[in-house]
Amino acid sequence: MTGEASSTYRVGMHGDADLAAPARLMGEPARAAMLVALLDGRALPASDLAAIAGVKPPTASAHLAQLVDGGLVTDRRIGRHRYFALAGPEVASAVEALQRIAPRREVASYAQSATAARLAEARSCYDHLAGRISLQLADALVAEGALAPLVAGEPGRILAADGALARRLGLEQATTPVPSRRPAVRGCLDWTERRPHIAGRLGAHLLDRLLAEGWVARVPGDRSLRISEAGRAAFASFA
Repeated sequence: MTGEASSTYRVGMHGDADLAAPARLMGEPARAAMLVALLDGRALPASDLAAIAGVKPPTASAHLAQLVDGGLVTDRRIGRHRYFALAGPEVASAVEALQRIAPRREVASYAQSATAARLAEARSCYDHLAGRISLQLADALVAEGALAPLVAGEPGRILAADGALARRLGLEQATTPVPSRRPAVRGCLDWTERRPHIAGRLGAHLLDRLLAEGWVARVPGDRSLRISEAGRAAFASFA
């Protein structure tokens, strides 16, 4: 039996994923706060992440070193400061997935209530749009025939880029083949709306387009997006 079992062993083979390793990193409250803060896809300095996590700079540095060593976060030096960002969209997806099953914190102030309302309406999910307006946008593109209905966690399909809304949003730019393993479209389950919004290269393109058009703007201090009057008019036109 021993010889038979050992004959199947190959150097470099891997068993089941060690789920406990990233879970330990994500499970510490300060590190979890830092990961959520980085969900908007931007890089932040260690000082900002320390303030967000409510810890002193040396403690923040220790936590960030663990996140970098664990492959969840990358760092780069710009001048005198080190900036930290999520290691990629798969890390963002994992954090978002945990948010969907995590218990909700009670809102204890008007400021927390206002932030929660903004996040539910519009926010960035790594490099793409999330929240109610993201579902509104996805529904409009599906109704126009530009996109196939989205399935959470699965690659999607761009069906046509010649509809009025598709042309307005420049969908043809997202159909151009590029040397990337990232799908053109992917359904990403929205943790507040419980339906998939648009991720992938198209999702990143749409958020960039909405920011450039001035329909949405980033809010300093969190990953919510403020919708402008022009943006509200535009979203109302294809609702």
